[in-house]
Amino acid sequence: MTIIILLILTGLLLLVLEFFVFPGMTISGIGGVLMMAGGIYMAYNGYGSGIGNWTLFITIFSSLLVLGLALRGKTWNKLMLNTQITGNVQTVTDETIHEGDKGVTVTRLNPIGKARINDEDVEARCPGQFVDPGTEIEVIKVYKTYVIVKPVN
Repeated sequence: MTIIILLILTGLLLLVLEFFVFPGMTISGIGGVLMMAGGIYMAYNGYGSGIGNWTLFITIFSSLLVLGLALRGKTWNKLMLNTQITGNVQTVTDETIHEGDKGVTVTRLNPIGKARINDEDVEARCPGQFVDPGTEIEVIKVYKTYVIVKPVN
């Protein structure tokens, strides 16, 4: 009887691990279900239908109890990140930056970095090459959230 209880408890533990620690792995979930099914089968096979039915009932009840405890709001609040994101996506306004405008890199364009163009800091991309900070650049193309630049020779 001890092996049956251990199989069922280990299976239940594997299901909890699948739910909280390894979501999407399915290996521990399948292993947990197989261990619980094996424990129930051993109870029916070794002790008859009376003990087998009780084992099945207790296993289902404990599984539903663990599932109910796991789905409570307080449980998920302990696992969730509760920080507020205060950042935003910086957009390039069409009125301030145009193709052909010149500026200077603030950070290294590797190939993406920050540049100051017309007294505005924007995300700049320089395809195909790296540009060091402080290098003079020229705007090739303006997009909503970034600009394409090239170094001025």
